Amino acid sequence: MPQQADSLMIFAAGFGTRMGALTATRPKPLIEVAGRPLIDRALARAEEAGIARIVVNTHYLGDRIADHLHGRNVAISHEWPEILDTGGGLRQALPMLGDGPVMTLNPDVIWAGPNPLALLREAWDPARMDALLLCLAPHHAIGRKGGGDFTLGADGTLTRKGDVIYGGAQMLHPAGLQDIPDRAFSLNRLWDRMIEEGRLYGVLYPGTWCDIGHPEGIALAEKMLAQADV
Repeated sequence: MPQQADSLMIFAAGFGTRMGALTATRPKPLIEVAGRPLIDRALARAEEAGIARIVVNTHYLGDRIADHLHGRNVAISHEWPEILDTGGGLRQALPMLGDGPVMTLNPDVIWAGPNPLALLREAWDPARMDALLLCLAPHHAIGRKGGGDFTLGADGTLTRKGDVIYGGAQMLHPAGLQDIPDRAFSLNRLWDRMIEEGRLYGVLYPGTWCDIGHPEGIALAEKMLAQADV
């Protein structure tokens, strides 16, 4: 049986500057879409998938997120005095996440369709992959601003540039993080190494997805959810 991830990192440390006034006094993961905070929607996906161990990283207004999650089965990895970006943040949290592959999830996107974490588990093949990114075709990505991120090859490998969009959910082996000397760094550093070795893979999400990276995304996501009856 392939080794399956039973731990998840939810990235909640960012400043949310593109949201403008909405994040002046609250962190973006606490913004509500259709009456539910974004962080609660991400946690619901994790609980549906049966994830045993969940870590949330915090930095900007981190006490607000910690208070919101108090009493829930979630560990907090607070980044201080500086924010560590995705790679540095994940590396700091590894002692809480345990050994083996881990999943990561961005809370500022909403999925309408199958559970994204369950899909990653089903498609994961550690013999071929060091990371598996859940991606979207452009017509399935609502509220997306800007171009694509990757090209998805016929064999499932990812290379830079192209129209395929990274959806903010992945499963990966985190061992390579230890070789990066910087304290704060992006997971793109690790992905680039995996691309060179032919071990960065992607799988397309069959449902729809909405980016809450800007204020207009809230109404777009609510419309998507109403149409999907989620």
